[in-house]
Amino acid sequence: MTLDSAKATPRVIAVTNQKGGVGKTTTTINLAAALAEQGHKTLIIDLDPQGNASTGLGIELKDRALSTYDLLLGNGPHADMLRATTVKNLSIIPANADLASADLDLSARSGRMMALKGALQTPEIEASRFDYILVDCPPSLSLLTLNALVACNTVLVPLQAEFFALEGLSQLLLTIREVRQNANPDLRLEGIVITMFDGRNRLAQQVEEDVRKAMGVLVFKTRIPRNVRLSEAPSFAVPVLVYDTLSKGSKAYRALAIEVDKQRQIAGRGNR
Repeated sequence: MTLDSAKATPRVIAVTNQKGGVGKTTTTINLAAALAEQGHKTLIIDLDPQGNASTGLGIELKDRALSTYDLLLGNGPHADMLRATTVKNLSIIPANADLASADLDLSARSGRMMALKGALQTPEIEASRFDYILVDCPPSLSLLTLNALVACNTVLVPLQAEFFALEGLSQLLLTIREVRQNANPDLRLEGIVITMFDGRNRLAQQVEEDVRKAMGVLVFKTRIPRNVRLSEAPSFAVPVLVYDTLSKGSKAYRALAIEVDKQRQIAGRGNR
């Protein structure tokens, strides 16, 4: 496979952490926006029943008649589920309240962990020729999260710089290993990104040291800082790159996007 042909196949990244409040949706929105800003055609799949990624990108409830629930259950043309955002090159398949019942509705089906993978292989989605597809997972190891892990190429884990940062990570890594053994042998860890980092805080520095010591090169060089602009941007329904393009948060997510895209290029060369 050449680099050009690899580029024609989207890199599907599940953004997940079973612990809530770690900046998972913030990372999904702003990493996607940074990749789109760099010219990559990017799609977010909002797989969290809370629908925060959809809200954070200004998708109103009336525009979510077809959602990720319908994507998973095969209801309606997939092309009709795509919603453009105010960010050039960035689209989203939004979530609505129906997604809360998806675990139950899928559990009775054969191939219940393959629903998202199958949906992403349909002609309507493939015809859109996305460079990146980012899946915003719920903060739990649910059937929705398993669908994302089966469908994706890699997993990106936001990890908050706090005392219990590594707690729960081991369980997620075990789950990734099990999915790789049983359903998706090509699944890899994209990396761990340290979020909500405050360099003035000794505890945050210690957490970073511990994470880098434990996980080594699997930890991105970029750290996402605690930044008031990152907190404010969702209330204006835009990524921080639009809300305050010069903020520390914007600069950090641009740097993270460069790291992610570099890894994609390396993976492409490895497939030649």
